[in-house]
Amino acid sequence: MPADASSGLTLAGIGDEAGHGIDAQLAAVRSLGWTAIELRGVDGIPLAELTEPAFARVTDAVRAAGLSVVAVDSRIGGWARPADGDFTADVDELRTLGRRCPVLGTRYVRIMSYPSGALAEPAWRATVIERIRVLTHHAEQAGLVLLHENCAGWAGSSASRVHDLLQSVDSPALGLLFDIGNGIAHGYSAYELLRETAGHVRHVHVKDADGPAADPVYRLPGRGQSRVADCLRLLLDSGYAGALSIEPHLAVVPHEGRRAPDAECSAAFAASGRALAELLGELTAERRDPAAVGSGRTR
Repeated sequence: MPADASSGLTLAGIGDEAGHGIDAQLAAVRSLGWTAIELRGVDGIPLAELTEPAFARVTDAVRAAGLSVVAVDSRIGGWARPADGDFTADVDELRTLGRRCPVLGTRYVRIMSYPSGALAEPAWRATVIERIRVLTHHAEQAGLVLLHENCAGWAGSSASRVHDLLQSVDSPALGLLFDIGNGIAHGYSAYELLRETAGHVRHVHVKDADGPAADPVYRLPGRGQSRVADCLRLLLDSGYAGALSIEPHLAVVPHEGRRAPDAECSAAFAASGRALAELLGELTAERRDPAAVGSGRTR
């Protein structure tokens, strides 16, 4: 898979942050000179809910564009699916993705670890671990890897819970997706979480933000308070060699139901991609010249 020349990492982006339809998504990624995309929804429809003809259209378009798919983002365990809700929807979604991911050429499926609903500890923990055990078993059979994101859910913001989840499930089909910008929106330090979990990270989302958790304002990478450069530096130092996938949230915020017109989405996506590439260039220069640390060249 082609990688960023300065860092050796694959650069990608979540397509529906750039456009509503698949053609707009692919065009935005290619405009950056990148060769990889992450898929979440097309035409406002989650990937697992696309009809078979619509999914075939997406697959054909991705292939024709010459792009690879680094991951797909499911709704499993996400903000709209509490731990006391119907588990059938999650199992059904994973079964569908188990058929579709091989067609797309990816094994990675983003999940979360369930908001509590009406459950309190220890029932919340027990339910989450049991559900993710079941899902991981399905993933193993389908040849997939579930990647837990530090977002909504029981293990979303706590390193000790992350380790508890990984150890309790104990499967190579469960890893971590680290989102650099989620700490601001959820009221914790993403950098500190990363320090304790970096060895388990298999995929990365890049966004930045500042402001209070109740009303975060999303920024270009390096322009907010998420310590994007510090997180990237830590990932590189820990030997991370996967993908960096931008999720700008500048013109699209799915959980808020906010989406600007495609032209604005594409422009924001491109600006975020350029900002990330600039940061990586600065970090690469820093690693060649340690005297650059603290010089203000990285943010």
